[in-house]
Amino acid sequence: MFEDKETETFFTVVHMFQRSAMANLGLLEHPEGGLRFNFSEAKDIIDIIQMLRNKTQGNLDPSAEAMLKGVISELQMQFLQAPKRKKKIEEEEANMENLRQTFENPQQAPVEDITSEE
Repeated sequence: MFEDKETETFFTVVHMFQRSAMANLGLLEHPEGGLRFNFSEAKDIIDIIQMLRNKTQGNLDPSAEAMLKGVISELQMQFLQAPKRKKKIEEEEANMENLRQTFENPQQAPVEDITSEE
């Protein structure tokens, strides 16, 4: 797939950074378990990949350059969407906790009045 072994190794490094950024954006399970959000860490990693692109400009073949550009673009897009994803996950977790508490202690659960007053 790559022009030479050095380019392949370069993309192995890029892929390691990419996975780390994705884990910090809640897109992959964190190595310690569960989803995590660390936006400053994700931004730093994206900046590092961008720096690698700047430093290797003119030294990669066109397909490798396009692949690197694509990795950066995708991470930047995911970075922008991550706060919404985090909020949605937190809301879902809160709803699940409410549901769990309802089943554990139904007498304290909220009650919905479904009687009609006609």
